[in-house]
Amino acid sequence: MNFIAIAIIAAVAAFAASYGNSKVISKTLESMARQPELAGQLRSTMFIGVGLIEALPIIAIVIAFLLM
Repeated sequence: MNFIAIAIIAAVAAFAASYGNSKVISKTLESMARQPELAGQLRSTMFIGVGLIEALPIIAIVIAFLLM
């Protein structure tokens, strides 16, 4: 039963991270198209946001392994 819980945790974490990353990246590209002069600043902010979004699934996987 624990392995099913771990698989569900991993799947939900991966789905949430991919959805969050896609939203951040699409909105950043939209903003870059509207204001090309801010592209560098938007890109660096996007990378910080993607890094923070990716931290959540890593923490979820660690917690899932601790449950095992």
